Amino acid sequence: MPPIRVLIVDDSVVARRALSDALSSVPEIEVIGTSSDGRLALTRMAMVRPDVVTLDVEMPGMDGLETLTEIRKRYPEVKVIMVSSLTERAARTTLDALTLGAVDCIAKPSGAPGAASFVQIRELLIAKILAFVPRPPTGVTRPPQRFEVKMSNSINVIAIGCSTGGPNALTTLLQALPTPLPVPVVIVQHMPPVFTQQLARRLAVVTNSDVAEAMEGEVLAPGMVRIAPGDFHMTARRDGIFVKVALNRDNQENSVRPSVDVLFRSVAEAYGPHTIAVVLTGMGQDGLRGCQHLREVGAQVVVQDEATSVVWGMPGFVARAGLAHAVLPLDELGNEIMQRLRSRAGSGPTEGAP
Repeated sequence: MPPIRVLIVDDSVVARRALSDALSSVPEIEVIGTSSDGRLALTRMAMVRPDVVTLDVEMPGMDGLETLTEIRKRYPEVKVIMVSSLTERAARTTLDALTLGAVDCIAKPSGAPGAASFVQIRELLIAKILAFVPRPPTGVTRPPQRFEVKMSNSINVIAIGCSTGGPNALTTLLQALPTPLPVPVVIVQHMPPVFTQQLARRLAVVTNSDVAEAMEGEVLAPGMVRIAPGDFHMTARRDGIFVKVALNRDNQENSVRPSVDVLFRSVAEAYGPHTIAVVLTGMGQDGLRGCQHLREVGAQVVVQDEATSVVWGMPGFVARAGLAHAVLPLDELGNEIMQRLRSRAGSGPTEGAP
């Protein structure tokens, strides 16, 4: 399979060199050029036709958003990963970029701007790019799947995990759910600090819901939607009749913090079978082990299908492991969740339910 062709666009000479050196070290990736601004990048793209563009958010002249808009018009098949500094302004702009069609984002390293500081993002950026390698077709086309589940327990929480493509998927899903929901919602979206705060603020506006970054010790109550802060694991901890949020900076799991596995394990312990877990688009397999824990305690698991996922990594691992009660397009997940929330007893497993 030919290497993934990458164009690096950044106004910083140090950043361009550091990113180019990092990506060029991987045989599956070919850096076909660098550009210092958006206009040069568009000119270069007409000649070299990259598969992936890493695009700086803040550039003089034609900035990241303007460049992205033109890329989407001219080359809609090209994957664009935004590279942003850890500031509120840059985070807001990055979320705008994701709405406009960028597939993912990565934060520039803080501290000294030397090339050595980019080492910390090398593996993450490489993994994001490799996630877009076309997979050979399996020859098997599976329609959306839905399995009926006998439910003797009410649902008391919705737990959601997502990564690449997650912000837009979360917007679509939460807009499809009624406001306020009769249960709390807890979410892990793989994002850096500052970005998760801006994501929560944006979701609160577009969904008219009580969405916020989670805070240590707050009691989870119906109608609340809480997102794990970047660089913190979020857990649900039972305290008498209440369930409270707990945050920690324990070691990364699946090379990420926050981790879906960490959240799902804690929800399995705090809520047991009174849980619906939802796994949306994302790279990697974070959430797989957490879904195993949830299934062991009798919880329900639904996942986004491959056709509507930006990357069918996280939901794909869960589906292929036979842990999902439903594998559905994004626009059907809201209705599916509400049906399961309203249900108290089903007719039993059908269609080979796991």
